[in-house]
Amino acid sequence: MHRVVPRLEDFTRQRGYGDFTVSQSHAREVSHYIARQKQHHQKTSFRDEFIQFLVVNEIEFDERYV
Repeated sequence: MHRVVPRLEDFTRQRGYGDFTVSQSHAREVSHYIARQKQHHQKTSFRDEFIQFLVVNEIEFDERYV
């Protein structure tokens, strides 16, 4: 991020957080997901969903840190 937006060179976040982009064509779907997130996570844990997201997007991870 610091390379893409140099004016944010002092920007930091807590360890363990990640950022993901969403294409404009999926913005409405993501907005709907966020609005219903509480109900959604009563059925599927955030951890399970996050791991599924990583796997589907072929992102390497160490399960000890998820």
